[in-house]
Amino acid sequence: MGSSETIARERIEVLHERAAAAAREGNHDRAREYVRRARRVAERNRLSLPKKFDRFTCDACDAYFIPGKNARIRTQDGHVVVTCDCGAQARYRYD
Repeated sequence: MGSSETIARERIEVLHERAAAAAREGNHDRAREYVRRARRVAERNRLSLPKKFDRFTCDACDAYFIPGKNARIRTQDGHVVVTCDCGAQARYRYD
């Protein structure tokens, strides 16, 4: 792992923490901006976002999910279905 890749991963982790904090405080626009920046850093360094980050963000509107506030979480036939306020849905398998 190169040094630029390490720096990019650290930056993504910091942006994840800031997005979570901003969303908890109710500042959803700022949380969206942190999510967009993290995705951009990952793109430029050809990295994938960590699962814990990817599962808590909306692919359509870049919102950071706070279950019960701006996202509905349901289980259905071996899948977790996450529905964002914008109407986008994401399905993840669980075992």
